[in-house]
Amino acid sequence: MTRWPLALWLLLSGAGASAIAQPYNAETTYRKLVAAYPDIRIASSTVPASVQVRKDIVYARRGELSLALDLYSPGPRDQAAPLVLLVHGGGWRSGDRGEMAPLAARLAARGYAAATVSYRLSGQARYPAAIDDVRDALQWLRAHPEVHGADVDRMVLAGGSAGGQIAALAGMTSDGAVKAVINIDGLSDFTSEEARRHEDDPAKNPSAAGAWFGGRYAEQPALWHQASPINHVSRASPPVLFIVSSMPRFSVGREAMMAKLREHGVVAETVALPGTPHSFWLFDPWVTPTVDAMTDFLGRVFGALPASE
Repeated sequence: MTRWPLALWLLLSGAGASAIAQPYNAETTYRKLVAAYPDIRIASSTVPASVQVRKDIVYARRGELSLALDLYSPGPRDQAAPLVLLVHGGGWRSGDRGEMAPLAARLAARGYAAATVSYRLSGQARYPAAIDDVRDALQWLRAHPEVHGADVDRMVLAGGSAGGQIAALAGMTSDGAVKAVINIDGLSDFTSEEARRHEDDPAKNPSAAGAWFGGRYAEQPALWHQASPINHVSRASPPVLFIVSSMPRFSVGREAMMAKLREHGVVAETVALPGTPHSFWLFDPWVTPTVDAMTDFLGRVFGALPASE
């Protein structure tokens, strides 16, 4: 099957020129939000001198396409730190790993190793390619501890929006390799009525999810079901933290998934940030409370981090 360049694919698929002109990133999202939230600022990804950053590390190749990640390593510590792999959003068809740099920088400043990852977007390869890519990034990190120095037995998947759904799905199906999942304003159930109202809207030709799955729910029901993290919950699932905005449509399925996790005795928590828009993790003043929620949760999962040397 021919894989078109992303911009050409969006045009041919009916997504239109506006989708091409408005990629998902902090700058374009800021322009959409600033009128309603005049005090927001694009979050800085500046790191303290103790944090080492290594960029453009290729973890996999798909033909001529190289998939890369950026590593944020904390300063020397008495014990190897947990590693958080951060998955960016963008409706499965836009965005890049740079969106997650502010979170990665702040996590590393607090003693956690972090990595931001690229994956194939829907215009490059449909579902489940993105899931396969994130799994391969996890495998690469597990196989190369000498590169990052983190504890490969304490790996975490986290992501925002579409990245939250990807992180949750990959985490629920990791066979124990992922020890915690953090889903930031991402879907848990594509098949619920509320999710399909937005993601299966016939006026969207195609919707973001429809483009990823290669068809509407009636055409690809098995894929819509398979890609829903809620359908993979078991007693072996890792603990899950949901961090949500004031816009519940983006985290549809969360309450049902939490109930299912708890039925299996798995820790499931929610931190809600009142008055926040979707994509809040890209901006101040919400980056700090987002990182607070993440590190508080990881502290309960793994215990307090040892002091730096």
